[in-house]
Amino acid sequence: MSGSLNRVMLIGRLTRDPELRYTSNGTAVCQLGIATNRYGQDASGEKKEFTDFHDVVVWNSGNRKLAELCGQYLQKGRMVYVEGRLQTRSWDDQQSGQKRYKTEVNATDVQFLDSRSDGTGQGGDPVAAGQADPKSLQPTAAGDIDPDDIPF
Repeated sequence: MSGSLNRVMLIGRLTRDPELRYTSNGTAVCQLGIATNRYGQDASGEKKEFTDFHDVVVWNSGNRKLAELCGQYLQKGRMVYVEGRLQTRSWDDQQSGQKRYKTEVNATDVQFLDSRSDGTGQGGDPVAAGQADPKSLQPTAAGDIDPDDIPF
């Protein structure tokens, strides 16, 4: 098989609140930090849990406002699924003059896996907090939820 593949799929918890910024031309970009756990043995053969940390960059793409949705609805501790590709960027450090490198996941999809009230106790249920009308979240007469009522 000729060709290559650059694809990343992660499920983990946010290590910090998202950082939403805008480029000079107005494109939204959101930076996330995600921790994933894996299990194995340490040098002495004892079973141990290891944590890996990943930097993720989410962009708005066309009509998909993924970066803005992440910035608005996610917070530290939330469980997310991220799919994308690895990308390494480099720059010259102004203080030391050395070339620096950073490898990040450039996300093409982010899915929120827990409700806002799960996990960390942050956020909260919009209905319980009085931020959403419970009637707007009820199924329509056809039995489906109106897509305009879904916040993401």
